[in-house]
Order: sequence, then C-alpha cells, then structure tokens
Amino acid sequence: MRILVTGAGGFIGSHVVENLLENGHQVTAICKYNSEGNFGWLDTEENSNNSNLDMQLGDVTDTEYIERVTKGSDTIVNLAALIGIPYSYIAPRSYLNVNTLGAMNLLEAARKHDARLIQISTSEVYGNPVSVPISLEHKINPQSPYAASKASADLLCKSYHDSFNSKVLIVRPFNTYGPRQSLRAVIPTILNQIANGKEKIEIGSLDVKRDFTYVTDTAVGISLAAESDFSKGEIVQLGTGSSISVNQIIEICKTEFNSEITIEAKTGRIRPARSEIQILESDPSSAKYLLNWEAKTDLIQGLHRTYEWIKTQESTKRSLTKYHV
Repeated sequence: MRILVTGAGGFIGSHVVENLLENGHQVTAICKYNSEGNFGWLDTEENSNNSNLDMQLGDVTDTEYIERVTKGSDTIVNLAALIGIPYSYIAPRSYLNVNTLGAMNLLEAARKHDARLIQISTSEVYGNPVSVPISLEHKINPQSPYAASKASADLLCKSYHDSFNSKVLIVRPFNTYGPRQSLRAVIPTILNQIANGKEKIEIGSLDVKRDFTYVTDTAVGISLAAESDFSKGEIVQLGTGSSISVNQIIEICKTEFNSEITIEAKTGRIRPARSEIQILESDPSSAKYLLNWEAKTDLIQGLHRTYEWIKTQESTKRSLTKYHV
C-alpha cells in the first residue's frame, strides 16, 4: 500500500513510519520544511537508503503542495500538528492554521485523489469528562485553543464524510510517551531530570490523571488504522483504559530509579484554571473491535525503556530539547 504520513519526523510520526516500513508499505514521509534540511527523527542513514521511503520537506498549510504530493497515495495519515498546549494560549491562530486548515487541505486532496484519510486527533478534545472511562459518545468540550483546533479538524472530517462521502477515520490517542518525546511532556521531563542527577524536579500540576500509552503501542494502532478497511467516519481511541496521576508517576520513578528527588512547582507548566483537565481515561474497546488493537506495554516497562533511551541520548550529546513537529 502507498501511504503518505504528515508530521513524519516527529515523536509519534517517526515511529509510525518505521512500523509501516516494517510491514512492507511504500511510505512518503512529509516533514516540516526547515532551513537545515533535516527530517527530524527520520534523519538516519538507514532511512535515507530505504527504497520504500520517500522523505520530503513541506508544509500542510500549502494547499498546492499538498494537492501535488498526495497524488498516487492510497491512504494519508495526518500527524502534522502544533501540539504544545501552553503555546496555544500565546499564538492560537497558528494552531488553527496548521491543525484545522492543514487538515482541510488534506481532506480536499484526499477527495480529489480518492484517497483515505486517517486523522490523528487527541483526547484533549473531550475536556473535563462527565464520567470515565470516556466513551465515544462523550460530548466534545475543548478547553484550550489547541484542543479546539483539533476538535475542529475532527468535525471537518465528519462533515466531509457526510457531505462528500470522503473516506475518513479519526484516531484519538491518549497521552503517549516514550523515546523521542520532547521535554515539553511530563514523563521525559521527570526521567531526564532523574538521569541528570537533579535533586529537585520542576513540574506543573501533580494531581491530574492521564492514560499513559507507550509510543510503540500507539504507532501500531495508527498503522493498523492505515491498513484497515474502516473509513466511514469512525472514531477509535488508543489508550490503556486506566489512568494515573503525575504524582504517582513521580513516586514510581523514585522507586524504580532509586532517586530521592523532591518536587518544585513550575508555574509555566500550569494551565489556566478553567483550561486544566483533571482526568483523561480511554475506552479502547472500539480499537479492539475495529482494529484488533490493545496496548501491550505496561507502565513500568515503558518507563524503563524511556529512561534507558534518555541516557543514550545524553551519551551521544543529542539534544532532547529539540522539538520536531
């Protein structure tokens, strides 16, 4: 199958591309144009020499480019997004440009070329849930400009299916973590500070609870979606079906990595009060039913894998603060 992946050089996108290649697909990987001409986490000699991988630099907000590059693709996986929630309070228009209008460009291109679109959404679209686990019938209640931009893209997908019979599938990963994630996220922040011998960890809200899913599990779920026959506007959630607080994560890390760290609040990581979400917990039954997918990596195993990767990055002097969209 010929599969085009946007946001391919990023944290989740690079894992998805590698999984699709392992499964024998021809992949076009679109990475955000940059003056250095690099392809993010895909920028390796092995990928450069892979005849089944075509890496390109581009931008989902460029309508004409997207129309050209998607021609010939059977399936499009849209992982291109601005995802840092704190920055969405500062520059919300940029989130609409990339996350919403970028998705519309891909919907138009998919409609013209009769391709399927897998839209990667986010659990943030639900806001503070009425009940957990969060069912697919739960109302959408975005509480940040980021979440609103992603919810808008989801609704565009639904409207294109209803209006034009577009072949779309919406995938909502919950909180993914693991190797290649930037330090904007809570788990790599904790583990990086432990790995560097910090005595104090700077962190935001401690009592919020999230459904943490290891990145290779998320990547497999997205790959299965790309390979599936389901394209009628269905929605699937990718998560473990359980949640844990940030404070509990810290206590686990202290035990597992023999650390005596203390916690220091960092106000820059705390959301505005009405924008904070206290709990996100998935109901992955739709992914099990439609894709035969379930998370397989338990939290302790995933934390150790992530910690070992972080230590490897430190030894090779590769910057963990560099953020790939």
